[in-house]
Formats: sequence, C-alpha cells, structure tokens
Amino acid sequence: MLKILTIIGARPQIIKAAALSRAIRESFSDQIHEVLLHTGQHYDQNMSAVFFQQLGIPHPDYNLNVGSGAHGKQTATMINGIEEILLKEQPDYIVLYGDTNSTLAGAIAASKIHVPIVHIEAGLRSFNKSMPEEINRIMCDHASTMLFSPTLTGIHNLECEGFSMNNPTPYTIDNPGVFHSGDVMYDNSLFFATLSEQKSKIISELGLQNRPFILATIHRDNNTDQPERLNGIFEAVYQISSQKDIDIVLPLHPRTAKLLKQNLTPALYANIKHHPGIHLIAPVSFLDMIALEKHAVMVMTDSGGVQKEAFYFGKPCIIMRPETEWVEIIEHGAGILCDADTARIKAAVIHFMSEAKPSFPKIFGDGKAAWFICEQLLKNKN
Repeated sequence: MLKILTIIGARPQIIKAAALSRAIRESFSDQIHEVLLHTGQHYDQNMSAVFFQQLGIPHPDYNLNVGSGAHGKQTATMINGIEEILLKEQPDYIVLYGDTNSTLAGAIAASKIHVPIVHIEAGLRSFNKSMPEEINRIMCDHASTMLFSPTLTGIHNLECEGFSMNNPTPYTIDNPGVFHSGDVMYDNSLFFATLSEQKSKIISELGLQNRPFILATIHRDNNTDQPERLNGIFEAVYQISSQKDIDIVLPLHPRTAKLLKQNLTPALYANIKHHPGIHLIAPVSFLDMIALEKHAVMVMTDSGGVQKEAFYFGKPCIIMRPETEWVEIIEHGAGILCDADTARIKAAVIHFMSEAKPSFPKIFGDGKAAWFICEQLLKNKN
C-alpha cells in the first residue's frame, strides 16, 4: 500500500485536494492510503472548514492551526509541525499543491529528511520574484521528485530551468520525473458544475436571475495593502457599475474586507458601500463560486485560480495584476492584464462587452488529471 501525506492550508489547496482524494476513493483505495495534514493557514470558517463538508474531502488527520502571521513565523511554525508528522507517519511521498507558504514549508521539511516530494501545479511562473508565490513555487519544484504540470507552458518553463523530460525511473530528487498531467482544478470544475446548479442559491439570493453581472475577487496583499492600488481597482469597479449599469459581485476575502475602509478614500468607500449595483458579500462556498462564475458575463480578479475557472466556463477575464502564470489565457484573447490601473480595467471591460470574441480551447486536460497523477505515483513505486 502506497502512503501519501497531503499538505493543505489555503482555500485553493483544499479544493484541489478534493480531486485527488476523490480519485483515490473511487479507483485506488486498495493501492493508495492518503493522510491529510491541514496547516491551518486559512482558518476562517467560510474559507476552510465548509469546503471539507461540501467537497467530500475526508476530515484532516492533523491540523497545525498555525493561523495568519508574518511569512517567516508562519512558515517556520509549519516546518516544525510538518517535520514531526512526517517522522511519525513515514509516508512514501508528500503531496504539495501550488505556491503558498504551506507548500514552501512542506518542501523544506520533506527535503531535509529525504521524503520524496510530489508537486502538483509544477512549472508555473509569473517571472516576478517580488511575489512570495513565485519564490515558493520555484523552490518547491527544485526540491521535488515528481512534478505534475497542468499546461505545456509549465513543461516549457521547467525545461528552460534545466529539468530533463526523459529521466528514467525510478525518480528521485536528483532524477526527477516531469509530467504534463492536465489541471486537477479542471477535474473539479467539471465534477462540481452540475452539483452547483442543483444546490447553489446565490444567484437568486442576490436578485440577479435576470440581470447581467461581473464577478470580482481581490485578495493579493500587493493590491489590498497598498492604498493607491486598492483605490485604483475600486474606482474602476465603481465607475464600471455606474456608467455601464451593470451589477458587480465582490465576495470579500477577509484581508480585503479588513482593509477596505482603512485604505480607500472616504468618498470612494462611501460610494462603494452605498452603490445598489455593487454587492459586497462574505466569502462564498466553492459551489456558490462556480455558480457565480458560470452566470457572470465576465470576471475581474487578481487570483490565479479564478482566472482559470473563468476560462473553464468560457468567461472573459480582467486580470488585476501586472503578469500572470496562465499566459495561455492571454494568448487566446480570453484575458487582459490591467494591473491596478483604473483606465485599463475600464477599457478591458468595454472591450469584452463589445467586439471581443475570445476562444476557450481545452488546454487544461481531459478532466482526469488526478487519475493520471495516481497512476504515475504507483508506477514509480512498482
């Protein structure tokens, strides 16, 4: 029996883990045993616990309850806790997702005591090392034994960094295996889309059944913590909703909600709070998020995951960052990089509301990425 220790900590990782847990439960339960460790990096009820219930993920075997904090302190606490559990459980692999501090902590803890690392979402690059996520993903990739990239662009990035695509088995940290797997989040979006239609009531609760709306999410600290950038984004939100007579739905990340009044100008904060077409709501469940993405006319976001989900459901995306790891979205005309620039955000919305006809080819796999990953883990141990 192959034993894996899966590390999760932030909301996107919890969702991604659902695909692998489902594949193991449905097809590999007699071959793979999964131990689930939740670092507690996201500890808000709506940002974490509810996802386990909705997505059918097993309750974590361990929870470090680290909570928020400075990068160094948070990561150090996680390294210590993860190492203790690795020594106790002695897994064949540690499975890490994406690019959070939980990912970095898992990579450091495992590599120091020679536990093979499996990195899901390997090879993604923004080419902006001022982003903590960029450092996390690079360090994790270069400590990994098996790397699963969701896109061919990710494979190309790894090749450019010196990874061989033809290493023979068995794979090790010095002889890593690199795979184009497709995206586990595409697996999930396909699986949960029907369930969302059946169970989500978010569209009717917001009174948007017969009204077009834009879905917006803002959570990155370089946007929320810098008043100039946050004002640029929300000035665009206010002007778009006012001038184009279109509703904008904003599920507020806890950090965004906390800093909104502090960092917006008083006049803009009042305008946003009292505008009837701007819906500032609490973080939503994954099923509600899928419903909002499916019914929106377009998406505005600084989230990498939401960019992809918009693409899955054929929705144009305004990307409120200077760069993106998901360059394919830009290449197919389905997304526009606008940073926090009010004028550029408004121009992109007008572009997509008028003449634009972006394409949405199936570049993220066949919806079976998690099954492919399980099969490759077993092959390397046989």
